[in-house]
Formats: sequence, C-alpha cells, structure tokens
Amino acid sequence: MNKSPRIIFFGTPDFAVTSLIKLLDAGYPVVAVVTAPDKPAGRGLKERLSPVKMAAMAHEIPVLQPPKMNDPDFINHLKSLNPDLQIVIAFRMMPKSVWELPRMGTFNLHASLLPQYRGAAPIHWAVINGEKETGVTTFFINETIDTGGILLREKVPIGDRETTGELHDRLMKIGANLVTRTVEGLFSGEIQSISQDSLYSSTNGLKTAPKIFKEDCRILWKQPTDQVCNFIRGLSPHPGAFTEVKMTDGTVQTLKIFHALPNIITHTLTPGIFVTDRKTFLKVSTIDGFIMINEVQLAGRKTMNTVDFLRGFGRIFPETCGI
Repeated sequence: MNKSPRIIFFGTPDFAVTSLIKLLDAGYPVVAVVTAPDKPAGRGLKERLSPVKMAAMAHEIPVLQPPKMNDPDFINHLKSLNPDLQIVIAFRMMPKSVWELPRMGTFNLHASLLPQYRGAAPIHWAVINGEKETGVTTFFINETIDTGGILLREKVPIGDRETTGELHDRLMKIGANLVTRTVEGLFSGEIQSISQDSLYSSTNGLKTAPKIFKEDCRILWKQPTDQVCNFIRGLSPHPGAFTEVKMTDGTVQTLKIFHALPNIITHTLTPGIFVTDRKTFLKVSTIDGFIMINEVQLAGRKTMNTVDFLRGFGRIFPETCGI
C-alpha cells in the first residue's frame, strides 16, 4: 500500500490482542496503544501488565496508560500523534474529546450483531438466551454506548453445547479479520456507515447485554432443563454459574458448574435435588428433568471432572443411585 492511515489502538484483554496483531501483520502503522494502567496482582502484588500492553511492547509500539481518559496531557499527547483513525476493542468508555479526534473517526468492535445485545456482556447473554446465531460488528463510536453507525457485520452460528469461552475464542479471530477489513474499507472509501435504526423493527424489541454481577450467576433450578443448561454454558468459564451445597461440617459452600448436559425426563423430585451414586455421576433435578454435571469447582478448590470431585467430596451428598 502506498500510504496507510496512522492508527491509535485502544484495548486491554486478550480479545483485543488478536486484532492488534492482525493489523500489524497487514502492515498498518499503529503509532500508539492505549491500555489500562498496570495493576498489582498475586501475593507479592507485582504489577500485572495487560495482554495488549505486552503485545505492544513485543512489537516496540509506544504504550499510553492514562488513569483518566479526559486528562488534558493525555489528550494533547494523542493530538501530537496526528492519528487518522482510532480503533477500540474491549476498552472502557471514552469522552467525546478523544473519540472525535481522528479525521476518519473512531470505530469499535462489538461481539454481537448490533443493534442486538448492546452492552458489556454480549457473548454471555447470547449463549444464556439460547441463541443459535450471533456475530461481530464494527461501528463508529458516538455519544451513546453501542449505538453508532454500523460499518461491517459478520454472522456466526452458535453450537448447541458451545460455552461462552469457546465462542469468545472464535469471535476473537473472526473479529480480528473484520477489523482489518473495516480499516481497508474506510481507507479506500468503499464502506459507508448505516444507522442501527434501519436494522430492526420497533415491534420486535432489542435484547440487551448488561454487565453480569455475582448474584446474577446463581442457578435457578425451578427453570426448564434446557434453560438451566444454557445458563451454565453461558457463564462458563467465567464468571461461572453456581449453586450451594452443605458440607459434612454443616457449612454451606459455593459450587460452580462449568459443563453439564440436559436430561429431560419425568420425575417427582423437587427442583434442586442432587442425585448421585457418589462414584460416577452427579445430577440435579429441574422442573422437567435433570442437569448431568460434568465439571465443577468447589469454593477454594481446583476445577474437577465429576468422577474426581465425587472421589473427594461425594460423601456430602446422600447416596441416591436408584433414582
């Protein structure tokens, strides 16, 4: 290419790294990376670098880590870099003074088919809601979160048993390709943004993807089996769907469930009853069947498959192999 747009890249987690590397491999000049400040982590409280910062350092790209996005010195630094385009992936909100700065604008990669699933957790909610399809979208940032003009979208099917973690990793790669295509299209003038309002009917309504908090992750066993299974895979591996179990010493512990399968069958048990032979299987009753548990984590313990878990903790459950 004869001339390329000067790009400033904003991002923090692994989801953003793949797009950054894809841009560099395509030959686009990323003149700076903006990422979250380093945070102390672990017992020694050693500074933990964001995945995007580590990738930038490996490619000798200048890194900016402003505590506040509206800091005048930070904004002046951005201006001095004379960016043509800014790209934002998995980053925090930014003020208008930042996103309106480049002549070509600032676009974001979102892990859904906008305007559906606007919000902080689009992958989680698509899986939780049992969607068969999702996707990735690039769009211009404006004053309202996830509502700017759409540039490109790509649809992606969701597997019947796919977890949020598995879907995340697929969308990360597909999204990286979409980001590069968006840069190419903007630079060549072949892409024009379209309003999100033109992509949905007000009668259908929009599904949102709000941030997920700890109590949102509690499993409600009174729901149908398929719905509970979708909830579990939608929160796997992070933050993890959980229930509670009573230990032999009388304490109540959190039990996260990461992988499970549905078994729809008529029974007379109250929802939420654990059923096990204490050796090979562990299942929990719902209103129309059972959840067959494959992988769990007891609070303070490592993640285990069901057989290993029962070998160490099967005694906390009544033996009910005949049910």
